[in-house]
Amino acid sequence: MEPVLAPLPPPRLLLVTDGVGDVARLRGIVGAAIAGGVRSVQLREPSWSVRQLAAVALELQPLLRAVGGQLFVNDRVDVAAAGCCDGVQVGHRSLPPAAARLALAGRARLGVSCHDPEELAAAAAAGADFALLSPVWTTASKPGHNGLGPARAGAWTADARLPVLWLGGVTAERIAAVRALPPQHRPVGFAVRGALCEAADVAAAATALQDAVDRALDGAA
Repeated sequence: MEPVLAPLPPPRLLLVTDGVGDVARLRGIVGAAIAGGVRSVQLREPSWSVRQLAAVALELQPLLRAVGGQLFVNDRVDVAAAGCCDGVQVGHRSLPPAAARLALAGRARLGVSCHDPEELAAAAAAGADFALLSPVWTTASKPGHNGLGPARAGAWTADARLPVLWLGGVTAERIAAVRALPPQHRPVGFAVRGALCEAADVAAAATALQDAVDRALDGAA
């Protein structure tokens, strides 16, 4: 099978779906997010069968590729290796990063969920394309966890040997505040879930987030 990779950088703004499982709702969220400027989406739908995940991925992938974007799935290395999407995000319940890299055989990108410097180092050693570091801010998806905070997350990001995106409690205001960090402490992008999936106007929320990302990450402080 021919590789599906294209010369794209790591995501700057990654929509992570919220696992509700409603296909019609998900189509609407993804379509509106793309209209608002999102160019990377991760399907995180643990209740779906592999067959359903692959089918929806094959439906959405052309929409993202049409705007120069990329589609990831959560956990399912087999779906990515089969060419149904552009990459896979693995975590502690997935194949180990090194095994996932081997299984993908250069056909798809690999992101790894990380929570500390040791996991960041392991992701880099495995040849991952990027890491998602979380939770950076307080988030409802991790009750009782105060988040790493941008100072600690920034220090770990600066020391990482691969591109790092920040996840957890991301809002446009928090993204904007990242501009105060030294450039080497800033992530290459941000992953968002609730800020888009729960927005009353997904397209408008996506535009606001993308504008914040551009201001925070482009240029010196």
